[in-house]
Amino acid sequence: MIAPDVELGEGVVVHQSDLVNLYGCKIGAGTRIGPFVEVQKEVRVGKKCKISSHCFLCSGVTLGDFVFVGHGVMFINDAYPSAVNPDGSLQSENDWVCLPTIVSDNASIGSNATILGGVSIGKHALVGAGAVVSHDVPDYAVVAGVPARVIGDVRTRSVPVPDKLALAPA
Repeated sequence: MIAPDVELGEGVVVHQSDLVNLYGCKIGAGTRIGPFVEVQKEVRVGKKCKISSHCFLCSGVTLGDFVFVGHGVMFINDAYPSAVNPDGSLQSENDWVCLPTIVSDNASIGSNATILGGVSIGKHALVGAGAVVSHDVPDYAVVAGVPARVIGDVRTRSVPVPDKLALAPA
């Protein structure tokens, strides 16, 4: 469902819009959103982003331009989640503090990563699949693990290309 209060930029593609939940958010031009995605109110998504299937972007999340979000990425916006207050009454949105999260331009977040509230992910940073990001990620950093730690720099990465001859049967 795409609520009437959603601002969609020009050329936004929402795959299987009956299988998404968008409300109170702003999605930049040229962004693509996969099925089974929820984007809550007060989320801002930049232009030409890709949000893969089964993701959850909660209130307080801001994605810059050209951000990739892999399958099943979860954002968290509450440091101390609870269903009830100390007096036993159900919590409302007035009973907790929404921690903002910023993902800078050209960052990529691998599948099934969890991004805790209140962190910033730097420009061109790469978050490994399954990582739990609990602290700020510097520009160009490659982070992985639980908790996520810097393991490299995207500017120095190299992708080995297998020798075709070595793969041929003898």
